Amino acid sequence: MDAASWKDAGKYFKHKGHSIFYRIDGAGPALLLLHGFPTSSWDFDLVWGDLAARSLLVAPDFIGYGYSDKPHEYEYSILDQADLVEGLLAELRIAEVRILAHDYGVSVAQELLARFRDRKRDRKKGLELISVCFLNGGLFPESHKPRLIQKLLLSPLGRFVSLFLNEGSFSRAFSEIFGPQTRPKPEDLEQFWQLIQYNKGKEIYYKLIGYLPEREKYRERWVNAMMNSRIPLRLINGPEDPVSGLHMAETYKKLIQHPDVVLLPGIGHYPQVEDPASVVKAYFEFVDHKQEED
Repeated sequence: MDAASWKDAGKYFKHKGHSIFYRIDGAGPALLLLHGFPTSSWDFDLVWGDLAARSLLVAPDFIGYGYSDKPHEYEYSILDQADLVEGLLAELRIAEVRILAHDYGVSVAQELLARFRDRKRDRKKGLELISVCFLNGGLFPESHKPRLIQKLLLSPLGRFVSLFLNEGSFSRAFSEIFGPQTRPKPEDLEQFWQLIQYNKGKEIYYKLIGYLPEREKYRERWVNAMMNSRIPLRLINGPEDPVSGLHMAETYKKLIQHPDVVLLPGIGHYPQVEDPASVVKAYFEFVDHKQEED
């Protein structure tokens, strides 16, 4: 469906007094879908129907993104987004969940995985994670290759870069991270841009990029949570991605014990948009294989 229809099918809950958009649909084990920067939960539209046939899908727009509130005076952080996710799941009375995360969302998933590990170590009750499946994202800051626009947003010029960003410059930069044969259509780029601008989102664009230094700050915590995970992990990776493609997958293979990695040839940074059928297939193979082992 288009982005406007996606919004019409959604709901809202409150996080720190702010309205947070989310979609919920399907039936079965709960599957949490975590989107990336600078887009929204609409990123999962093309895999939604197939996943909802076997799972209860929950997909929030992080605060500052998509159809959620985008307050200007706000400390945006991965830790706060993890709080937001836990609050939503608690409100929905979901006690255990699988995760499928992309880009910015992989860092939120890493923090949730670290919290899960902390609770197990301290024998505390809380949200149970069943499995985590990562799509392209900066799992290891030393292997992440930010684009020029991201570096500029992070610089002292970030506020001004946000103000002068327009649909044309966004579309050119955004298209470059897709595979050469799977770049988004003009009408899709227009909708991505509208989602960024919604609720005056362009004004806080530079504030959202603070997650890059957070990845450096919490690198040990987040990578250790993966390295010592007792729950199943899989990486589905588009190797043509210049930001977190094959080079990120190779780092994953080096650092994670018994790495489970699926490469999608020809695909870039947005596997769920560029090749939704292969993402669904790889995800269900991951889930079904782990169920057979259990």
